[in-house]
Amino acid sequence: MSASSSGNIDLIISILFRVYGEIDWWNAECADEIIIGAVLAQATRWENAERSLAVLKERNLCSIPAIHTSDPETIEAAVKSSGYYRLKTARLKACAACIMEEFGGVEALAGHETGQLRKRFLSVKGIGEETADSILCYALDRPSFVIDAFTHKICTCAGIEGNYGGLKRLFEEVLPADAGTYRQVHAHLVEYAKGYCGKRRCQECLIRNLNV
Repeated sequence: MSASSSGNIDLIISILFRVYGEIDWWNAECADEIIIGAVLAQATRWENAERSLAVLKERNLCSIPAIHTSDPETIEAAVKSSGYYRLKTARLKACAACIMEEFGGVEALAGHETGQLRKRFLSVKGIGEETADSILCYALDRPSFVIDAFTHKICTCAGIEGNYGGLKRLFEEVLPADAGTYRQVHAHLVEYAKGYCGKRRCQECLIRNLNV
């Protein structure tokens, strides 16, 4: 990535902080809920994932041990609103099996290095980079920046090209290695994209024509 790209990233971060300031985003009762939510949010709107999380809570299924021990049909019935419910149930079961059988539970993940955890999560069928980084950053408080479709869209509009890994490295080079900072910047990017990109407010965009 060029110095110009780094400068543009830094400018985007500054602009969005001025717009939004400190925001409280993606609250959850526990790490288990965030891990489950990260899978349910795949290929759907967050509101749909939230509905499934609410049903899981009502049925006492919103934990990694419960997902691990419950039969697939029970989980499928609870997560239908998130779409692709059979596929997501299989992914939830695979992720829960990894955490429970290989690590001994969510709490035990704290004793393992971030890179090791990321590599292991990525080896679970259906867990891609965005989901793995969401789990690491939001559930486990690790400095692993999340690149989602919103972030990629904003970067493209700002003239910053790159694949997932390239953009992730760029943000991590510009930002301090702090999970809280990563979450705040990611939240700014999502909120901005929802308000501008999602509503096609391109002419009002503060980022579209950056020159650094």
